[in-house]
Amino acid sequence: MPLASGQSVSQPYMVASMLQALDLRRDCRVLEIGTGTGYQAALLAEISEFVVSIERVEELALAARENFKRLGIENIEVVYGDGSMGYPPSAPYDRIIVAAAAPAVPAPLVEQLKDGGVLLIPIGAADVQVVHRITRNGTETSTELLESCRFVPLIGNQGYQRE
Repeated sequence: MPLASGQSVSQPYMVASMLQALDLRRDCRVLEIGTGTGYQAALLAEISEFVVSIERVEELALAARENFKRLGIENIEVVYGDGSMGYPPSAPYDRIIVAAAAPAVPAPLVEQLKDGGVLLIPIGAADVQVVHRITRNGTETSTELLESCRFVPLIGNQGYQRE
């Protein structure tokens, strides 16, 4: 489903699959990259303690804030900015989920994970990507490849430079 500025809503199946792979707990602090309408952030907020959601399209960030306010969801902070850089002021995070495809894993996102934290991110070219589940263990990480997918590109300093 298309949104403003060429963005799109993720398939409900993909949202469910990624949420399951994230292995959320009630005490998790989550960073979401790519707020869109706020649908996934609302689900994350229902399951976890607190969600920071970053959106690079100001119009979408403002609309999502209004959606959360109208729905009475108070444990989400929407940030307008470059999601490829994460959001250090609220780090570290137990979980990070990215709703856009990157050419490689952005180092700032891994750095903002707590020890034992999980990062889910689609990695690959414009036409096809694979969801990577990255777990941080101290200064090391382990990566599990999950499923093929197709997301909009992660635009930013640590992502693609242009759409």
